[in-house]
Amino acid sequence: MGEMAGCEMDSEYMACTEDIRKHPVFESMDQYIQHGTTTCRDHCIRVSYLGYKICRAIGGNWRSAARAGLLHDLFLYDWHTHARDTGKHLHGLTHPKTALANAGMYFDLNWEERNIILRHMWPLTLIPPVTRAGFAIVWADKVCSLEETVQGIGLHLPFFYSYHS
Repeated sequence: MGEMAGCEMDSEYMACTEDIRKHPVFESMDQYIQHGTTTCRDHCIRVSYLGYKICRAIGGNWRSAARAGLLHDLFLYDWHTHARDTGKHLHGLTHPKTALANAGMYFDLNWEERNIILRHMWPLTLIPPVTRAGFAIVWADKVCSLEETVQGIGLHLPFFYSYHS
């Protein structure tokens, strides 16, 4: 996971996300697997940093992308067993609202960060984000999710490593 080491070398990224990265609720996401063998916490770091880098390249609000990327999946449950355990289905459609509610309990969010978290599952959810940072997180989430899933089944896609390492 080269991009995690890369973010640690990026002082601007580390400074604007420090309060989230060091918060116990964010650290608790390590107990949940997101895709393959990647924890929810690590997935969010990867999405956050790739979204941050995309925003730096296209002129979006990189600070909002970095912070919302860390919080976009702050749903705090194992989505693999959630429907069986609770009877609540459609995680893909409902978890953005849960993540936003949880993020709002622990962090001060600006309007763009809220919009990014709420709309990060577009086009599965019908309403797209409204900013470049929002689209950067949508893209970063899809790329990272695919890479993590493919790695989890033992395949490797060199394109993804070269794209965001």
